[in-house]
Amino acid sequence: MAHNTKPGGKIVVAIGGNSLIKNNKQSSGFQEQLETAKETTWHIAQIVSMGYRVVITHGNGPQVGDILIRSFLTRNLLPDIPLELANAITQSEIGFMIQQSLKNALIHNQCDAEVATIVTQVVVDKKDRAFTHYTKPVGPFYSKKEAFALQNERKWTMREDAGRGYRRMVSSPVPIRIVEIDAIRNLLKDNTIVIAGGGGGIPVIQIKDKSYSSVAAVIDKDLTSALLADEIDADIFLISTSIDRVYLNYNKPNQKPLIKTTLAQIKKYDKQGHFESGSMGPKIMAAIKFLEAKTDRQVIITNPENIVRAIKNERAGTRITND
Repeated sequence: MAHNTKPGGKIVVAIGGNSLIKNNKQSSGFQEQLETAKETTWHIAQIVSMGYRVVITHGNGPQVGDILIRSFLTRNLLPDIPLELANAITQSEIGFMIQQSLKNALIHNQCDAEVATIVTQVVVDKKDRAFTHYTKPVGPFYSKKEAFALQNERKWTMREDAGRGYRRMVSSPVPIRIVEIDAIRNLLKDNTIVIAGGGGGIPVIQIKDKSYSSVAAVIDKDLTSALLADEIDADIFLISTSIDRVYLNYNKPNQKPLIKTTLAQIKKYDKQGHFESGSMGPKIMAAIKFLEAKTDRQVIITNPENIVRAIKNERAGTRITND
């Protein structure tokens, strides 16, 4: 089957939050993150210049962590920043960095496309099992004494994490629907590049009168990106990560690169345990969900500098197809 990669198609580009942090630092300043955003968006601008319609999603884990640390350190001076507000703050913060960097790159390429950031809410099920099984650590590390105090005062679930101290644990529910999806579709029709779904989106539940209420949780950014790609009927779901492609037996003597594979094969590799839950696993899960929803689609996984080559099918990155 011929796969649709011709210009004019729709691409969702998912950028990891850690991709804005260089040199494996715990945190990074605004100017340093902005410079890193410029490098990634330069490659995305080339995709736009090729004629594709682009939606960009991004992670925000390190940035949310920084906000929660600031909130804890200033707790005796300023009001606490709720988790869902930290997500909203970082959506606009990172969105601005990507938006400005991409617009400047487009100007340099003599492309007049507009760029817009949408602070995105994502509906989750209040009955999701995740709300009774907290699995996602967020924020700073606390001492045992601090952790027990916070557990009593704020009713947080605290758990020791990797022997480095205690962290707050929150739920990570499955994304169901994107509230602003029609706005995203309309902007795409107007040939506007959209930045949306940052950090997996702000998790909300819909109550009896059909209005929305936010909840303190973290949605997996890759699953939200796959949902968004499906809801706009994207032709390509491109996951930008820190390595050039997907590998079997990663970081082992028998490591093997995957250049092109199918949905059936990647599901088989996943069952064999090739993709760790803390790294490539969520990306592969998101890829599977996107490909299972409809035929004649592609997933590309690569690093920022190989984005254009991978889209051109120049043996860069990993390409996963339905067949």
